Amino acid sequence: MQSPVIDARALYKCYTLGNAQIPILRGIDLTVQKGEIVALMGPSGSGKSTLLGILGGLDLPTSGKILIDGIDITRLPESKLAEIRGRKIGFVFQAYNLVSTLTAIENVMLPSYFVKGKKKDPEELLEIVGLSHRRNNKPTEMSGGEQQRVAIARALINNPKILFGDEPTGNLDSKTELKILNLFQRLREDFDSTIFLVTHSDEVAKIADRIIYIRDGRLEREKNVGKLKN
Repeated sequence: MQSPVIDARALYKCYTLGNAQIPILRGIDLTVQKGEIVALMGPSGSGKSTLLGILGGLDLPTSGKILIDGIDITRLPESKLAEIRGRKIGFVFQAYNLVSTLTAIENVMLPSYFVKGKKKDPEELLEIVGLSHRRNNKPTEMSGGEQQRVAIARALINNPKILFGDEPTGNLDSKTELKILNLFQRLREDFDSTIFLVTHSDEVAKIADRIIYIRDGRLEREKNVGKLKN
């Protein structure tokens, strides 16, 4: 059996508040296979975004380890960790996080200036997300859904193995949400992308192969929804 692209073992995360230790994650074991779409769901304050940030190398656990494509990222110096994030991981956030002074094509290309290695064609990415006609528009000239599609194209520019989304449709209306979800499904089918989504949305969960439920920093249960495509 192929090794998982994400392999998290015994993850704990605590924050210090005065003399107190506040536990956020309480012993998370989690694997995600190549090409899988996973939705992480749970109430506010359950640890969803904290777990996503740690799996994506944006933060480190208090204890435990994470293997991304076989590499233990918890033992890397920050320079090497940044390299892994740049080459193997793409992020899509609820707030889009586009640079307002740059055009759509410039926003898509931005991460490629900081990471060596194989890149995707930014023009092709804008075509895939249906925004070739917006290549020279700035974020203020685009709708929320268009901005999110630019953000997805940007996340793909460095040819990542894993795409993380933190409430990626949270600011969108239901019709636009459906377009974004169709796009995620296409990315999995066309690029064999592994996609890990934090969400409150039942519509987002519908496209997942597996839904994982988290509560009070512990994985509560999971449900297999679809069959992983090989």
